[in-house]
Amino acid sequence: MFCLVCSFFFFFKMNKNSSNTMALAPNTSNKRETVCIFGTGDFGRALGHKMIQSGYPVVYGSRSTQISNLIPKDAEVLGHAEAAQKAAIIIIAIQRQHYNFLTPLAEVLRGKVLVDISNNLKLNQYPESNAEHLAQLLPGSKVVKAFNTVSAWALQSGTLDASRQVFVCGDDVAAKEMVMNIVRALGLTPVDKGSLLAAQEIENYPLQLFPMWKFPIFLSLGLTAFFFLYCVVLDIIYTYIYEKNDFSFFIAITIPNRVCPVMALILLALVYLPGIFAAIIQLYRGTKYRRFPDWLDKWMQCRKQLGLIALAFASLHAVFTLVTPLRSHISLQQALNNKTEPLDHTKAWLSDSYLALGILGFFLFVLLGITSLPSVSNNVNWREFRFVQSKLGYLALILCTAHTLVYGGKWFLSPSAYKWYLPNIYILSLIVPCCVGQGLLNLCLYCSTRNSGARGRSRDQNGRDVRNAYKPQLFKYRQKNDL
Repeated sequence: MFCLVCSFFFFFKMNKNSSNTMALAPNTSNKRETVCIFGTGDFGRALGHKMIQSGYPVVYGSRSTQISNLIPKDAEVLGHAEAAQKAAIIIIAIQRQHYNFLTPLAEVLRGKVLVDISNNLKLNQYPESNAEHLAQLLPGSKVVKAFNTVSAWALQSGTLDASRQVFVCGDDVAAKEMVMNIVRALGLTPVDKGSLLAAQEIENYPLQLFPMWKFPIFLSLGLTAFFFLYCVVLDIIYTYIYEKNDFSFFIAITIPNRVCPVMALILLALVYLPGIFAAIIQLYRGTKYRRFPDWLDKWMQCRKQLGLIALAFASLHAVFTLVTPLRSHISLQQALNNKTEPLDHTKAWLSDSYLALGILGFFLFVLLGITSLPSVSNNVNWREFRFVQSKLGYLALILCTAHTLVYGGKWFLSPSAYKWYLPNIYILSLIVPCCVGQGLLNLCLYCSTRNSGARGRSRDQNGRDVRNAYKPQLFKYRQKNDL
């Protein structure tokens, strides 16, 4: 009995000690290591302030210890050598042209983790990346590239209105993991980009201006210029030569209101045309596991941008259409007063230019408001996203094409619509949408014919299922050949 009581007391004591040890464990793990920052510029100060808020002791390394009050009050300012000795992680918040002062500190920085956060002024400014150059200067240190895609404003605003991703790369896995832990502690999201060879790509990333928008924007500008000049030739130059009427003020309202719906319809069709090509290629190859051609792959990657630009043109068309009745206000007043006065081209130019500038300003205002909203795609699952983008997208394309057919159908067979033997702009706008519709119809007919043929061949003349009849023979063949 005494032994049983002693065993129970010993077990209770051990559990109490272990629970106390486990309770104290988080307190010891919450202790942050000291971080040294070389550089007291805007980004260095913002990063140090954010680290202090996250519980990291911060020491600045500077040429002069007499620093202004902009440095966080809880941070210590020392010389470069003294500051580097106090930390295992040193953040290099200076430009590449000032790296030379680090060479005399090679012995102090040996074995330290150096975080390069610098950027360049232009793409591929140097043969090697800044991080690789730093690793060549200090071969005994562990260089990691990080924080170059985050701005000082993003750190000060708490990353509520900025990107939270931080690209990290480095050759030493342990050093890279230490930096990624700091990124997580700051409330950011680290993205491992691999070895230090990826530093060149990471440094070029902040210098790129809308990389996925270049092709859609250039395509839209080219098509817009073509259709605009096309309408000028038919509606202004042709009318002036043969009818002696000056309708040059059409450039402000009338012609843009014709170009915008055409561009919206063509770009919407270009969103779904690569899907038709992809399906045809997969059917021709007989597999969906082969890579598409580069031109088709790039085209499919920019479909979202093409759709947004099409939406912008559709919005402009709606605004232009609502404003068009305001242009006839003067003519309506003259009709009510039973007056006939010649058209004043100066007033027409001023009124149309005024309306055009207001419409474009309103469009940019709405565009800024839309881009400030968070992404809606994060709130829907893949099936919902695919239904909206595919099913409803094709329905929208069909409705827009029908809208153009109903509005411009009267010009298709009218000889007067073909000025200088050139078709009307609405006829040209239907070429791409009709190609998409014809391709989609052919794919549906092909798939339905193939499925019906497969169902017809699945049974023999006696009505037996041919596919199941050959399963035992196929199983024996696979056993015999070790398949």
